[in-house]
Amino acid sequence: MTKIVFLDRDTVGPNVPLHRPSFDHEWVAHDATAPEQVAERIADADMVITNKAPIREAALERASRLKAISIAATGYDVIDTDACRERGIAVANVRGYAVNTVPEHTFALILALRRSLIAYAAAVKAGRWQESGQFCFFDYPIRDLAGSYLAIMGEGSIGQSVADIARAFGMKPHFVAHKGVDGLGPLYTPWDEALEKADVVTLHAPLTAKTKNMLAMPEFRAMKRRPLIVNTARGGLVHEADLVRALEEGLISGFGFDVLTSEPPKDDNPLLQVLDRPDVIVTPHVAWSSDEARAEVWRQTVEALEAFERGEELRRVV
Repeated sequence: MTKIVFLDRDTVGPNVPLHRPSFDHEWVAHDATAPEQVAERIADADMVITNKAPIREAALERASRLKAISIAATGYDVIDTDACRERGIAVANVRGYAVNTVPEHTFALILALRRSLIAYAAAVKAGRWQESGQFCFFDYPIRDLAGSYLAIMGEGSIGQSVADIARAFGMKPHFVAHKGVDGLGPLYTPWDEALEKADVVTLHAPLTAKTKNMLAMPEFRAMKRRPLIVNTARGGLVHEADLVRALEEGLISGFGFDVLTSEPPKDDNPLLQVLDRPDVIVTPHVAWSSDEARAEVWRQTVEALEAFERGEELRRVV
């Protein structure tokens, strides 16, 4: 009987019902799996499901029965795909599940920061309204979105959805040309021009060797309009220490981040040192995780295993 091992069930969340593949199988689910536990847990598995638990070559060497890996995520950097390819192990991911949840979270951050919602709510809770002695008070900046320039870094389905929402607010969305790349066509605004004109910069790019730290002090110094920086894509796209420095030097007007370079972050992460500022919001990598999106992640995760069992290819990266 096919043995299926799910390495990190907790990453899907407790309120998402997990239907299992329709074919006969033995099911083993672990709440979480540390890297050093992976090899033992997949050693006799025929199929494996993982989200964040890494599957590297050393673990694959012991998994002589393993035929397929289904990743409950779009990113597959947790898998040694070269080693899987050498061993004939199929690898599939999920796609397109976040076209609503991530853009909505992106705009939740943009709106909260542009209108200082968190700061005003905290001030009311602290009694500032009564203290003001009038019908309102003006302690924090409030800016409309209409007419503002939105620089979108990443032109995939999520970036396109962000642009659609931006247009509904009357913003001017621009897809930013890839850093250091010219001649990409009329869809793109040149990198330097976008940095200079942006009121809001939002990132929706994958993390690769080319995109790592693509925003750092040189880029922040080129931003003439003190934009908001929003990252709901991947930690590592922005140099975190430089981001905080840019904020403190007044080069940007604030930032909203849902992703950090290390998750959970270490206590000395520079972004955690400025959380008490009214122009900073950090959320714990939840932009992807609406109930609807997580249900779709799981549907595709199981669908990929069922397709493999039938001998079909579906969303395979290997």
